[in-house]
Amino acid sequence: MRLLIQKFGGTSVQTKENRISVIKQIKRAIKQEYKLVVVVSALGRNPDPYATDTLLKMVDHPTSNNSKRELDMLMACGETIASVVLSNELRQHNVSATALTGAQAGLITNDEYNEAKIKKIKPDRIKQELKNHDVIVVAGFQGRTESGDITTIGRGGSDTTAAALGASLRAECVEIFTDVKGIMTADPRVVDSAQRIDVVTYTETCNLAYQGAKVIHPRAVEIAMQAEIPLRIRSTYSEDEGTLITSSRVKELGIDIPDRLVTGIAHIDSISQLTITVNESDLKAQATIFKTMADANISVDFINISPTNVIYTVPTEVTEKAVSLLEKQGFNVKVKKNCAKVSAVGAGMTGIPGVVAKITEALIDNDVQILQSADSHTTIWVLIHDEHLKTAINALHEAFELNKITDPGKETVS
Repeated sequence: MRLLIQKFGGTSVQTKENRISVIKQIKRAIKQEYKLVVVVSALGRNPDPYATDTLLKMVDHPTSNNSKRELDMLMACGETIASVVLSNELRQHNVSATALTGAQAGLITNDEYNEAKIKKIKPDRIKQELKNHDVIVVAGFQGRTESGDITTIGRGGSDTTAAALGASLRAECVEIFTDVKGIMTADPRVVDSAQRIDVVTYTETCNLAYQGAKVIHPRAVEIAMQAEIPLRIRSTYSEDEGTLITSSRVKELGIDIPDRLVTGIAHIDSISQLTITVNESDLKAQATIFKTMADANISVDFINISPTNVIYTVPTEVTEKAVSLLEKQGFNVKVKKNCAKVSAVGAGMTGIPGVVAKITEALIDNDVQILQSADSHTTIWVLIHDEHLKTAINALHEAFELNKITDPGKETVS
């Protein structure tokens, strides 16, 4: 039995007209002799009536004293409704289908309500239903604890559901359908010349996702990578094959990834840079700073530590809280608001000299001030003023000639 996992996001299942395109994609796969497990998100986005954020407003979240366990019961409704609606419409189109909740599909999680982690999958029910149906529609984003309570697995949870089911069922591929045609070299809303990437590695995709590209959740990529299950990012409204995510390009193209210096440019805006001066002799100060942030559940990024300074970034919305907590600890905090993080990601840059020089030159030539920088083997980050974001992304996109990617294996690098 050839098995394919398909995941459709909220906008894909939002309206009856959109779901016609979903059904076409499913029927196309059936014609290729696949059995399918189809994972769905909640219908639409806020203020659509069954979107997750709309459901949360019904209980005045987050201002009310909500029970996290009960919030999961509420939030799971959106995906459950979507699974039943799509299953019903598939049968109207003469496709043998049935719907399952995450719990019925065998997703067992821990009891961290609202942010549960999948512990294991018991796919016996899915396997049994596949004997009688061509399509099993599974409500994404949700599972159950060992004791039977409903849980949700956080934002991006439907992607994670699809990848986990693909790994458990040893599917041939996991296809993530969205309203874009694949992973792009940059955000096409910012860079007019952004190109679709035909083949990209798991690691590059994770880095792009963590640095702001929102096409797929990085946890889903990590699961697929561990199980060596190929992923595809595709458009719901096109027959184009989209972007293939795999271990390397050797199998697909006969070449390995290092021929491509930089794969894409990602960005995150609305962040603040905090600079805290510390006494060089106070060895505990640095630990106190980060423990203060951790105790307040404030996520920190872009960290630079020296004997006399600690520098890092936080999301704009928690800046005042972070500063207040640090000042209560006796620290002097310098704040630089309205910042953005731009990341150049590419497996091919590992061990190659001159990449930082090219980034620096491209930004300086376009009058973009670099506030902070850092790098890893496959990613180089720069912090800039938010007002320079579009200029910076376009400058880097042009510097690495990402607009010239036309055919797999023929990318231009310099």
